[in-house]
Amino acid sequence: MNYSNLIKVSTRALLRNKFRSFLTMLGIIIGIGSVIAMLAIGQGSKLSIENQVSSMGSNMVMVMPSSQSRGGVQLGNDDSKKLTVDDAKAISEECDAVSLVSPEVRSSGQVIYAKSNAPSTIYGVSPEYLDIKKTKITDGRIFTDKEVRSAAKVCLLGKTVIKNLFGENVNPIGYTIRFKSIPMQVIGVLEPKGENSFGQDQDDVILAPYSTVQKRILAITHVQTIVTSALSEAASADAMTQIETVLRTRHKLKTGDANDFEVRSQAELVKMFTSISDMLSMLLGAIAGISLLIGGIGIMNIMYVSVTERTREIGLRMAIGAQSFDILMQFLSEAMLLSVVGGIIGIILGISSAKIITSLANWPTVVTSNSVIMSFLVCTVIGIFFGWYPAQKASRLDPIDALRYE
Repeated sequence: MNYSNLIKVSTRALLRNKFRSFLTMLGIIIGIGSVIAMLAIGQGSKLSIENQVSSMGSNMVMVMPSSQSRGGVQLGNDDSKKLTVDDAKAISEECDAVSLVSPEVRSSGQVIYAKSNAPSTIYGVSPEYLDIKKTKITDGRIFTDKEVRSAAKVCLLGKTVIKNLFGENVNPIGYTIRFKSIPMQVIGVLEPKGENSFGQDQDDVILAPYSTVQKRILAITHVQTIVTSALSEAASADAMTQIETVLRTRHKLKTGDANDFEVRSQAELVKMFTSISDMLSMLLGAIAGISLLIGGIGIMNIMYVSVTERTREIGLRMAIGAQSFDILMQFLSEAMLLSVVGGIIGIILGISSAKIITSLANWPTVVTSNSVIMSFLVCTVIGIFFGWYPAQKASRLDPIDALRYE
């Protein structure tokens, strides 16, 4: 059998009804395009989360108090007094797998300068916090250990806070702002980071000594979080184990007692978020895949119509020597052509859609070679699967009956 002639014959047969062939391919085009676009969105979100977490330090380990409950109602963990500055010092001194440690307290409220004001969040931290979070200062300086001990009223501002209070292109170093009526001198400007994967503005932040926020704003002695950095990403598990051992000893927890704190690493956060992203990608892909099934049914339907319309043609070909296998391959090749050409157009549509989504909606998208290859294989299989039965029916026609068909 000459396969090049087979393709030519199949192509001419499809081109005789161009519009019908296009409508038949439409289900495959939309299905493949949707699958690629949905997988691109899922993969882009996953990669964005991984990059976002890595930018904050892939070896970061956080310690938080366990959620409190009262009367069966979860109250959260911000009001827990289980963690202290001494706990942070103990972790720094006793945990070999930990390189940097910073207490963290935070409060939300209005920040004011002259007649301008805006809501923001102030974080009370130690100087090590910037290295842990991989945050840099573009102008000014970080507060010193002496300023931490004296609860000095100094702070660093993020780009969004500066814009809201001072406007564009203003250097706020030396100016005094107020947070909840507490005056604070600006001594540094933080490097812009933009929004994270969850749409949160990372530049809408104020950093101050933790002692200042504790004593002058929150009036507390405990800390809400202890942020640490392991020696490396590989050492994160050892750091978590060491931190747990130190805190259980300091909190006088007996064997069998539940921890009154939680230790989490960035690796755990990445795993949790990527698993959610993968699940959503699979769900979106499955929904988009329904149109592929509909497209396959459309191919089967049109091939049945084609067999009926060309019954006399089939009988004539058999009468002049065509074998059943030749007839089978002709109709099967037509079904595969419809599916493969539709798949190629769908792949182009999917890649284009991903780029349009990125440019218009500013969503991260990543089209992988695996998704393109998988889509091409799927549309080929659909052509074979849904084209086989109509092609087999055509090949089994009796030549005499086919020639008599009106």
